[in-house]
Amino acid sequence: MDSKSASPEKTCYSASELQEFKELILKKREEAVRNLQMLQAAVAGTENDGHETAPTLKPLEDGSSVLEKEQNQKLAVRQQKFIKDLDAALVRIENKTYGICRVTGKLIPKERLMIVPHATMTVEAKEQQHKH
Repeated sequence: MDSKSASPEKTCYSASELQEFKELILKKREEAVRNLQMLQAAVAGTENDGHETAPTLKPLEDGSSVLEKEQNQKLAVRQQKFIKDLDAALVRIENKTYGICRVTGKLIPKERLMIVPHATMTVEAKEQQHKH
């Protein structure tokens, strides 16, 4: 009767857990797409700003407008990468490989995936990678 004392370590998430992750990822993806659209609109909009301002302030506004546009472009690129990462996570869910660390093969803790749903490594594997 001692055989129950050492339960095998879980190696994958259940179908219901995968569905829960899928819903979380779809929600985050929808939000990321909205953010991307707003950033793209802001980048496009900065080209038309400032034409009613006094000529003496125009050079200052042009400089800040360029800086703001560059920042928005960088944020847009980050959003695009985030969306790609979420799409890749959705593929892993379909393939039933979601939540498995690509370095150790161990299950990534659910708590980590709820915060970083596109994670592909355990925290330990990521820390090891940064040491090298």
